[in-house]
Amino acid sequence: MNIITMASRKGGAGKSTLTAHLAAFCHQSGHRCTIIDADPQGSLSLWHSLRRDGQPYLRDGARGIDRALAMAMVDGCQWAFIDTAASMWVVAQEAIRAATLVAVPARPGFFDLNAVRETIATARQHNKPYAVVLNSAPVKRDDKEAPAVLQSRAYFEKLGIPVWSGQISQRTGYVLTLAAGSSIGEVAPESAAGVEIAALWSAIERSVAAINEAHAPGNLPRGRAA
Repeated sequence: MNIITMASRKGGAGKSTLTAHLAAFCHQSGHRCTIIDADPQGSLSLWHSLRRDGQPYLRDGARGIDRALAMAMVDGCQWAFIDTAASMWVVAQEAIRAATLVAVPARPGFFDLNAVRETIATARQHNKPYAVVLNSAPVKRDDKEAPAVLQSRAYFEKLGIPVWSGQISQRTGYVLTLAAGSSIGEVAPESAAGVEIAALWSAIERSVAAINEAHAPGNLPRGRAA
């Protein structure tokens, strides 16, 4: 099972928003998936309560995620999306340790950029692949990134931190669709916001495929057990 953990110790970075839109897009694409709400704030649980079909299935992980992941595997889920709290408390660290890929949302700006470093340190400690997703970014003008976005990319490049080549812009569609218990991919897939989420999902799929291939038995270093 592919596990995407959304983590950042900075509140308001957009973890719950991105988790909801990505999980809905994954479900819409025909994959069997589950959401694990490991944030005591319960934003994803609130959104999920508004969904008429109750899909993708949501599990509570605020007290630990191992049982929730085990149940998802028994149910035959292909993907699991874990939303974590804005801290590096024990459950967030469990979620990072279990991840196939750790996605770290960050808004362009000094406080968010600096907060990323602790999350990255935890991912590195557990030897987990990770990437920053620039979120709530200024909308591109004439297909050019805003100075704040360019500055953020330069900051992460200097630290050797991988960053998704795209961006999630600050668009009302993300918020309005969630408030209705839906997602941008379900309501307006051809909109600018819908295209951004589709691009992020595509990047995650490619990254996970590469990670799984690298860990396939035939590709393991000599002397390492499968």
